Amino acid sequence: MEEDDVARRLRDGDPDALAEAYQRWGTLVHSLAARSLGDHHEAEDVTQQVFVSAWQGRHTLRPEAGSVAGWLVGITRHRIADAHERRASQRRRADMVAALPQEHEATHEASIVDQVVLADAMRGLGEPRGTIIRLAVMEGRTHDEISRRLDLPLGTVKSHARRGLLALRHQLREVTDVAS
Repeated sequence: MEEDDVARRLRDGDPDALAEAYQRWGTLVHSLAARSLGDHHEAEDVTQQVFVSAWQGRHTLRPEAGSVAGWLVGITRHRIADAHERRASQRRRADMVAALPQEHEATHEASIVDQVVLADAMRGLGEPRGTIIRLAVMEGRTHDEISRRLDLPLGTVKSHARRGLLALRHQLREVTDVAS
């Protein structure tokens, strides 16, 4: 009869009934959580979540359908499942984060090295060859546009472009041969 009284008072919103439920079944809830999760502190968190959920969902308590302890065990099972899902989600995120930096760092470092090597090779081309290669390759300008922009004959632009690309290829091959 006492359990029915706790159930009725809890369902009616009596905070003392929640305190009594915690006193009576808190150890049961904590033990179930600790066994499943294997972590005392996480079990304490789950126990707190169970009783918060019990208070917020007290309108779902049906003493005629089962005991308060059974109702709390049901809530506990859901909170334990939530905790396991959080753990799995954290592991997945940690695994993804652990995989990204190595991959990203290597790609980023290679990209920076490539940019430095290319910039150095471009400086070695001199002018106007370096400018012609920049306009043609990096900005996608046509030979006619470069000729008009730099006020150079079209044949001179084409010649500088061809010789500049050959010089870049030669310099970049030397760098990759040394790096290998």
